[in-house]
Amino acid sequence: MAAKKNIVFIARSLDGYIAGKAGELDWLELVPNPTGDDLGYAALMAEVDAIVMGRHTFETVWGFGGEWPYTKPVFVLSHSLQSLPPDLAEKVQLLSGTPAAVLAQVHARAYHRLYIDGGRTIQAFLREDLIDELRITTIPILLGGGFPLFGDLPQALVWEHLHSTSYLGQLVQNHYRRRRDKPDRA
Repeated sequence: MAAKKNIVFIARSLDGYIAGKAGELDWLELVPNPTGDDLGYAALMAEVDAIVMGRHTFETVWGFGGEWPYTKPVFVLSHSLQSLPPDLAEKVQLLSGTPAAVLAQVHARAYHRLYIDGGRTIQAFLREDLIDELRITTIPILLGGGFPLFGDLPQALVWEHLHSTSYLGQLVQNHYRRRRDKPDRA
């Protein structure tokens, strides 16, 4: 069995938001990308078995239209969504429950290296200390408000910085691993 790992791969503004005040995401394309650099996304996808995302993220991606962008199985977390578009039946599954319960369901299907996506989903997994790596790309904009990447936690979580990568001369991606070798301070 492959080692279990839950990875967050996300972009945020300088002031820590992943969506603007009205949920806008257009600022994610602030920096021109004429060569179509994937900013490390292909390497991430080669590393994971499946994607776990929240309902809002699923609806945003689905709302873009066009071809479904994922080749890996996708698990959508929702308590309110009752069905999926028929053309996604083979690609997407609905799950509900606590992050630990969701992981148990996904692991039972033999998926162990997961890309965790969506603001509320990431925050819920962090509250239960179920994220192993953070790969955060900072975009040089101050949004002044919106949906924050991080929320309240029951205790501090310590991370080890592994490396930083600069993309397009303006974006900085920091890669962190959860430190579990020392007690965390509350």
